Amino acid sequence: MKPSEGRKRVIVELQGPKVECGRYPARRFHGDTVTVTAAMFGDGHDHVNGQLLYRPKGDRKWRTEPLVDQGNDIYTATFTADKLGDWQFAVQGWIDHFGTWSDDLKKRLAAQPDPDKPDQNKTSQDIPLALRTGASLLGEAAKRAKKPDSLALAEVKLSLEWMADQNAAFYEYPLTPGLEQVVNKYFDPELATRTEEFALWVDRAKARYSTWYELFPRSASPDPDRHGTFTDVQTHLPRIAAMGFDVLYLPPISPVGEAFRKGPNNNVLSQPGDEGSPWAVGSREGGHKAIHKKLGTMQEFEALVAAAKVHGMEIALDIAFQCSPDHPWVKEHPSWFSIRPDGSIQYAENPPKKYQDIYPLNFESADWRALWENLLDVFEHWIRHGVFIFRVDNPHTKALPFWEWVIGEIHAKHPEVLFLAEAFTRPHVMYSLAKGGFTQSYTYFTWRTEKVEIEQYFEEITKPPVSDFFTPNIWPNTPDILHASLQEGGRAAFMQRLILAATLGASYGIYGPAYELGWNTPAKKVSEEYLDSEKYQIRAWELDSPQSIAPLITRVNQIRRENLALQSDLSLTFHKVDNPKVMCYHKREGENIILVAVNLDPFNEQAGWIDLDLKALGIAHDETFDVEDLLTGVHYRWHDRSNYVALRPDVLPAHVFRVTHLATTVQA
Repeated sequence: MKPSEGRKRVIVELQGPKVECGRYPARRFHGDTVTVTAAMFGDGHDHVNGQLLYRPKGDRKWRTEPLVDQGNDIYTATFTADKLGDWQFAVQGWIDHFGTWSDDLKKRLAAQPDPDKPDQNKTSQDIPLALRTGASLLGEAAKRAKKPDSLALAEVKLSLEWMADQNAAFYEYPLTPGLEQVVNKYFDPELATRTEEFALWVDRAKARYSTWYELFPRSASPDPDRHGTFTDVQTHLPRIAAMGFDVLYLPPISPVGEAFRKGPNNNVLSQPGDEGSPWAVGSREGGHKAIHKKLGTMQEFEALVAAAKVHGMEIALDIAFQCSPDHPWVKEHPSWFSIRPDGSIQYAENPPKKYQDIYPLNFESADWRALWENLLDVFEHWIRHGVFIFRVDNPHTKALPFWEWVIGEIHAKHPEVLFLAEAFTRPHVMYSLAKGGFTQSYTYFTWRTEKVEIEQYFEEITKPPVSDFFTPNIWPNTPDILHASLQEGGRAAFMQRLILAATLGASYGIYGPAYELGWNTPAKKVSEEYLDSEKYQIRAWELDSPQSIAPLITRVNQIRRENLALQSDLSLTFHKVDNPKVMCYHKREGENIILVAVNLDPFNEQAGWIDLDLKALGIAHDETFDVEDLLTGVHYRWHDRSNYVALRPDVLPAHVFRVTHLATTVQA
């Protein structure tokens, strides 16, 4: 088929950032420098030129940046993401006739005969004719240009015509630096090729770097015989903030259902006084927008949100879109649930496991539109009460198109809202949730314990194309997951996995008191469930236990706050070590370099020679440099690529080094 304009000779292929050929927006963070890359080329030997067009969605005027030639037909341009929310960008390319002419003129001038050397055998270069060609191009650009550029270009045009009229024996290059850039501002748009518009979503900085602490409010009471309240949680804020956490994550705070309420250790039979699971959402007191009366009132919740802010923290609230049999929706909207042939509502099952206290929502309901609107209103309700971070329970068990819609609706009004997907699921599903709008996601880190699998996994999730849409939040434990490495490795494993999570990921979290105290007793030998799980009962924690690793957690979080290198994931680089039980990697932000060496064996001292990638570290071969262990304050003088570490897991299973060139104060 013949194109509408066949004179567009430039091909422009946007290479990034884009996700699924532009089906989904790429993701960046407020203040980021966004680099756009495109392949751009045309036929023949004519030069090409181009520009990046970008703007926050809704702005009438496009901003522009010139494309920079990187060689081999690859061009880049950058801009700063200075506003939250949706952005648009495109790339435009055209034949650079003036640049082609300028380059041609330089060649002609270099080949012209030298009048001082009449014996030279050089042919005439028709330079006056070439000058008239340049003047013609300038005249065309001047017609499109705005004053005063139009006047300036017209003046240069006249100058070239005057030079051509002189028919001189020898010519110097006549143009001033920067003239080509002025001409290129006024290319012929009818002959320019422009890509489709691509989307970019810009999150606030906390989406990239955050430190989460999970706490069950009902266990916050100083009296083990009393249900905790929001007021009790406030008393924990100074301690949690002092440990360096900036997000306090609360499991569901809605009323807990009574029908089929679970007893301790997931017992199907509960006794009077058993509190049940917070994830069995809803009772006669209300549903997802209500508060469990034992926790307090809405005013007391809002007071907690305000108090957390005073301590430099935000409250993240768990949203679990499922219902107990007592939830008001069960009677009001029975069509929102799956009805079995006997007329009863289908409860959650994962045969042979049964969860009679939870009714999943049916996203194939004929009344799905009303269901979606009500779920949207749940988010809007909590936003109105000061919550701007949501941890979403099992989002992969709900319709994926729903998430794309509901997050889009919320972000249209509240671009600052963050969503964490608790999506321990298959990779394509996990990634689809991120593409659909989830800000962060849980990861497979919990189950990656060997060096090779950790390195391979983090190479995947911290590099494009995955990093263009997926932001990890690293958790070594959750109320649902007590991994075998923690069960078997004891206190050393808790220290090891903490340091890994906090330095591999810019965002990480812990299931708080349980992790501080090294709680690692499983319900069964082959189970990842905790014995006496806090999911089903109130627990009293001895937070002042001498076994607590709270001091280490505090120091690690302080290191994260003080070193920009640890506040992003994209610079993560692994280094070779000759021992499979020792892993080494670094992150870098400008001159701030953090190098981490970790013993992956919680039982035995491990040692090895690290083969440093000096180029990635910005260190010259044969250079001596200082590494300061930020966990202990001890300095070491290292030299060149090969350096030795030995780590005792019972003391400290890792070094967290800050690398400094040409150290002056060094301890042995």
